[in-house]
Amino acid sequence: MDTSKVTGNNNGYEILSGDFYKYRGEKVTLPSDTSDSDDESLSETGNDFSGLDTSIDTNTSDSSRNDSSHDNSLRRNYILIGVFSGIGLLVIGTIAIILRRKWRTRRAMGIDPMGHNNLENALAEELGGATVPGAFSDNTDQSVTYNAAMGALGATAIGSGVLLFNLNRTAAYANMEAEGLHPADYPFPQKKMLGTFDHASIRRGFQVFKEVCAACHSLDLVYWRNLVGVAYSDEEARAMAEEYEYTDGPDDQGEMFERTGKLTDPIPRPYANEEAARAANAGALPPDLSLITKARHGGVDYIYALLTGYTDAPAGVDIKEGLNYNPYFPGGSIAMAQNIFDGVVEYEDGTPNTASQITKDVVTFLNWAAEPELDDRKKIGAKAALLFSSLTLIALWIKRNRWHTIKTRKIVFNSPKNWGKSPFDKSK
Repeated sequence: MDTSKVTGNNNGYEILSGDFYKYRGEKVTLPSDTSDSDDESLSETGNDFSGLDTSIDTNTSDSSRNDSSHDNSLRRNYILIGVFSGIGLLVIGTIAIILRRKWRTRRAMGIDPMGHNNLENALAEELGGATVPGAFSDNTDQSVTYNAAMGALGATAIGSGVLLFNLNRTAAYANMEAEGLHPADYPFPQKKMLGTFDHASIRRGFQVFKEVCAACHSLDLVYWRNLVGVAYSDEEARAMAEEYEYTDGPDDQGEMFERTGKLTDPIPRPYANEEAARAANAGALPPDLSLITKARHGGVDYIYALLTGYTDAPAGVDIKEGLNYNPYFPGGSIAMAQNIFDGVVEYEDGTPNTASQITKDVVTFLNWAAEPELDDRKKIGAKAALLFSSLTLIALWIKRNRWHTIKTRKIVFNSPKNWGKSPFDKSK
């Protein structure tokens, strides 16, 4: 990529590391004139996230890092205010709906919300007497008040939702070393409401896991058979399983024996036990990656940011020997060294093997390992939404058809012809 137009701080662009850039502190996709044709084809073919900013400003002052607890408390307070405001709005809305239904019922019975009976008014008019004040009509003050209250309630709810959404997405609290830098929102397709996994990316991601991650990390909850029909055929998965030896038994003699792997076997562990894993990693225990995207706040965004976020420690930050600086990891010091670089694996399908593309593929695979049912769940959810929405419309139509004669009836008093005559008057 031609970096002559983005090096230093030219026109607001600032080069950070590798393929990552930022423009005046915001994540952007570089304009077309800052990348050559090879880079454009790489982005279109590999669908990596090289245009997104995953770096940290290394000029962060010590005072801003020390204010992390204060920023945390403010954000928690905003969240608590939002939660309690939402509960209050829900209660008020429920009460308003109950009152509205009660008013409608009383109106159907000929009684206005203030408790006065329209039948009494009709009788009084026929007899020439005074009517009962506050008689009900469709344009009463109560209806106006109710509509105004519901409008204010809706506006408050929408405003609170927008405020909380922006507070949750803001990076204002990101300068906190204790909890780690907040990751960016990366456009993984499976994160969309109706998005599904990129199964070609799952296949490449498993290749990255085998060649890079499997040296230290286990994948205990994934079996070879789980890959069949998702990223590999039955023959391919069986051939990969047969590359490993598994201890099985006991046999007829009560002895354990070694055999080649089969589809019902789990992905092999790199270490026999936890102690061996710690001994090989200077006391640190590499976590199992089966559910890692669900076990970390931020999910796939956090894993992607962590794997691509290695950088030099800023001034004033001391990193112990054997540790590495990564601003996305809580505390900033992580035992795992950077293992993903450009060209670290060679894809069999010819996909460009940039660091961002490799990271995107392995994160997609780990997301599938944690949620293998995601595609089916979304299909079932779409079918359920269509079914229940149809049933809801049918139920509303039936309810309106059955009840409209009762809810729209009107009680009218028709006085007799001789209403004004005395009962003792015998004349016709």
